[in-house]
Amino acid sequence: MPGHPANCLKIAGIVGHFRLAVPTVRRLSLSKPLAQVVPVPIWKLGRLNHIAIAVPNLEKAISLYRDVLGARVSDTVPLPEHGVYTVFVELGNTKLELLYPLGEKSPISGFLQKNKAGGMHHICIEVDDIKAAITDLKAKKIRTLSEEPRIGAHGKPVMFLHPKDCDGVLVELEEA
Repeated sequence: MPGHPANCLKIAGIVGHFRLAVPTVRRLSLSKPLAQVVPVPIWKLGRLNHIAIAVPNLEKAISLYRDVLGARVSDTVPLPEHGVYTVFVELGNTKLELLYPLGEKSPISGFLQKNKAGGMHHICIEVDDIKAAITDLKAKKIRTLSEEPRIGAHGKPVMFLHPKDCDGVLVELEEA
């Protein structure tokens, strides 16, 4: 019989047994926060868009990637506002950007004077909101190489971050 006193004692004994097996909850101090508050970012870092390589001989570099390595290579595009010719090499998950000087004041000319054989010039990472990213990074004391974003090789706003603030790497942000 379920209501019989002997059965109630058995049930109480079983419940009591389980009660002993359950760990006790310790009281937490209310003077310390239980969780750290993490601010919600106003912008997000995206994928690697490309790695840029300054080259002393554009035709030779195009031939290497297209004819020797078999990559798909874009046409050469002059970007006078940036002082460069650009060529993109498609790699499936990202691109290489070949940079060659355009004009006497090209930043690539200065780079090639210091690096005669050429070499990696910058990396480009996509962001979802370039203006928010710039505002946030400037507040975090990351310098930019211009005051405002400019239109880059893909027709989208770009901003370069100072290499001295980015562990020696010139970082280009491009709005996705």
